Amino acid sequence: MPSSPTPPPPSATPPSATPPSATRSEPSPPKPASLLRSRWAALGVLSATMLMTILDGSIVTVAMPAIQQDLGFSPAGLSWIVNAYLIPLGGLLLLAGRLGDLVGRKTLFLAGNALFTAASLLAGAATGPGLLITARFLQGVGSALASAVVLGILVTLFTGARERARAIGIFSFTGAAGASIGQVLGGVLTDALSWHWIFLINLPIGIATILLALPALPDDRGIGLAAGADVIGAALVTAGLMLGIYTVVKVERYGWLSAHTLGLGAVSLVLLTAFTVRQATAATPLMPLRILRSRNVSGAYLAQLLTLSAMFSFQVIVALYLQKVLGYGALDTGLAMLPAAVAIGAVSLFVSARLSHRFGERLVLTAGLALLIGAMGWLTTVPADAAYVPDLLPVFVLVAGAGLVLPSLTGLGMSSARPEDAGVASGLFNTVQQVGMALGVAVLTTLAAARTEALRTDGHDEATALTSGYHLAFAVSAGLLVAALAVALLVLRQPKPAEHDTPTTI
Repeated sequence: MPSSPTPPPPSATPPSATPPSATRSEPSPPKPASLLRSRWAALGVLSATMLMTILDGSIVTVAMPAIQQDLGFSPAGLSWIVNAYLIPLGGLLLLAGRLGDLVGRKTLFLAGNALFTAASLLAGAATGPGLLITARFLQGVGSALASAVVLGILVTLFTGARERARAIGIFSFTGAAGASIGQVLGGVLTDALSWHWIFLINLPIGIATILLALPALPDDRGIGLAAGADVIGAALVTAGLMLGIYTVVKVERYGWLSAHTLGLGAVSLVLLTAFTVRQATAATPLMPLRILRSRNVSGAYLAQLLTLSAMFSFQVIVALYLQKVLGYGALDTGLAMLPAAVAIGAVSLFVSARLSHRFGERLVLTAGLALLIGAMGWLTTVPADAAYVPDLLPVFVLVAGAGLVLPSLTGLGMSSARPEDAGVASGLFNTVQQVGMALGVAVLTTLAAARTEALRTDGHDEATALTSGYHLAFAVSAGLLVAALAVALLVLRQPKPAEHDTPTTI
């Protein structure tokens, strides 16, 4: 933790000589040590919320067979346990981020956590498919409200380059921890208790987060609804994003060239294009387009889209490879992938901030991407009868590069956010993240399945066909990461100190 700044010496100016501007009725600023403690306490609250959000996205996948058997989901309906959460989460992030700027980020954060916690109780008590899907939708809404503003709060709390890099590193660590803990914890809770507990575990986390957030997070009134109450723009972007994410998640069922995919995809693009035009002409735009004028911000968004699309193949495709090819169980899969989460978490927590401060985020980003390209290249060579230590463990070490990439992208993507735009910038950054993950899963699983089916038809055995399909997915992931590296080298520039250190207020 950085040391507290030394207080300035007392002024020698007598009270009678105090200039008029110094006698204005303003609240006394907190002591530096108290301010430092309160900021790190706030970071703990923000990280806990992100942990809960990511945990909920990964913990449910392991329990889906048990949920299907208990509640009688059809095979087609089972996917809605995930989709009902992802669609509102991805569709509402941008709107929620702007609402945080308008009505207050703390207010929206608390409301989102309260809704998410209540919906988790409803999901844990579900007795049928309809009730569980409704609860999952409400969880997605609550998660969007809360998570959309966390980066906006973070960057307004930590304004110095070094402390912001460290805060982002800690924040990124919770993301890696949530993904890994979810896979392990989902198997443990489902086997030891029941699938209901994968949702009920959110209750103590959510309640504790709300109680701690009340004193820890700074109060902010927002800039007022009149400063950005673009109802038409809100309707266009929410409908466009939700429809687009729905189209992507249903690609596996309908195919990329089906009338369903092409038709709904075209409607989604029209809505999002209309939203962009609206923002260029509206008197009070929902998303001021000035946010995208910075090459670092727009470049970081593009690099993040490519990176998350590629890296989701690691979480999803590697898990499928371990279970379907090597025969691992759900819990064994989570434990096997645990070294990757530990490596990513350790690098993001202890290494990334120091390297970013010394060498700059752009250089750290390129180094991390190079490691990830190496990991995906290695995965294209794993055999159908792989041994864990020689064939897979090196991959789980190389993916530590994500601990360099994700904090660097976050720092670059939020580097030019104004205080009044921090919420919408945070929402947009998280929206790109969700779209990238959805696209990654849709594209890579579809390619892997098509390759596997072709080899089955040619007479290859199941393990060989599956492995070859996964190799294709890993090769495409490596190509996406190469494209992200090109963006980092050609588009991004290391922010000047002023871009990082400009004081901001909440």
